[in-house]
Amino acid sequence: MTTFASLGVAPELVEVLDGQGITEPFPIQAMTIADALAGRDVCGKAKTGSGKTLGFGIPLLMRAGKSEPRRPQALVLVPTRELALQVKEVIAPLGEALGLRTLAVFGGAPIDKQIRALQRGIDVLIATPGRLIDLGDRGDVTVADVRCLVLDEADRMADMGFMPQVEWVLRRLKHEHQTMLFSATLDGDIDYLVKNHLTDPVRHEVVSESTTVDAMSHLFLKVHEMDKVKVVATIAAGAYRTLVFVRTKRGADRLTLQLKRDGIEAGALHGDLAQSVRQRTLKQFMQGDLPLLVATDVAARGLHIDAVDVVVHFDPPEDEKAYLHRSGRTARAGAKGVAASLVLWDQEHDAEKLQKRLGLVPHLIEVFSNDVRLRDLASLAPAESEQLGQPTTKALAAANEAGGAPAKRPTRAGASLGGARRGRGRR
Repeated sequence: MTTFASLGVAPELVEVLDGQGITEPFPIQAMTIADALAGRDVCGKAKTGSGKTLGFGIPLLMRAGKSEPRRPQALVLVPTRELALQVKEVIAPLGEALGLRTLAVFGGAPIDKQIRALQRGIDVLIATPGRLIDLGDRGDVTVADVRCLVLDEADRMADMGFMPQVEWVLRRLKHEHQTMLFSATLDGDIDYLVKNHLTDPVRHEVVSESTTVDAMSHLFLKVHEMDKVKVVATIAAGAYRTLVFVRTKRGADRLTLQLKRDGIEAGALHGDLAQSVRQRTLKQFMQGDLPLLVATDVAARGLHIDAVDVVVHFDPPEDEKAYLHRSGRTARAGAKGVAASLVLWDQEHDAEKLQKRLGLVPHLIEVFSNDVRLRDLASLAPAESEQLGQPTTKALAAANEAGGAPAKRPTRAGASLGGARRGRGRR
């Protein structure tokens, strides 16, 4: 059996991992850690939640050295502030065991506090591209001493238009350095980065199991406009944790307020909220203290959230890829889950086209706000013999590209912001 110790992980880190209940490496960790510890450039194809944070975090920490003020030796670039915090949550305790200082910097948080930390000296810096450039332009940080660089969720950075900023960073690396790149896809802009900025990289790919999406029930619920909010409230009343997707920031705030009026504890997550509010709301949801989260697509990008029973598409997704990306937040690691789409009368045709593109047999279930079946959505799932709710192989492949992240369902007390879980920790 492969263990962290057999991969060459330092005893101090093995002890910390064992204390967290993480005793056996996940596939992406077993694949990448030894190569990364040997100093090889690594190109990993893996989704959010596959365990890649420890896959790059352990070698990053073991190869990082003590840094001068404003001159970190290890850098992790991530697309969103939420992901920056999650990466820090995972690797900071390990860094402490090695005497290394870790900091996450991102927009929306007070820059003065980040500057003071950099002035004291940071060994491992986790940053969003925009804030890193802001700090660099001010002279408060330089990447000239970086010896180990990680580009995490590179495809998301490309989707969000960050490639020019990533190139800005890469051009300013002065020393010979190691680069580890992780992405759900490796084409287009990502292929360019690999060919032009990685040196003879070793490639590793985690082949996602189809059960991630295959275990999910896909329900398309025909509802009346006046019933939509109450339908969501009824669904949430029968679920442990419900994630609701809407298209706009205003829509997220409005739905959250309406659900609270219906007696449902709910929180909103979108880009216009203060960072402290977003962080607090997300932590409450991930710890199980907040049973329902209303999020926009952009705000939810890159998040790894355990134990989501139900994903509700309150507003229809942009396309089938967006549908699969949203829906992939449930039914992880073989656990059961439900993706429920609310369909109005004038959206039925679009819903039918979406189901066909997903490889589902078009089917609508009419429900009303007082429908007791909504408290147990699994009872509404069509039988397998009807060949409903089971995406085709092509759709499953698309789901893997879109990024459904596997993770076990924790107990309420066991949930954490970093997605820790006992036994094997998917980090």
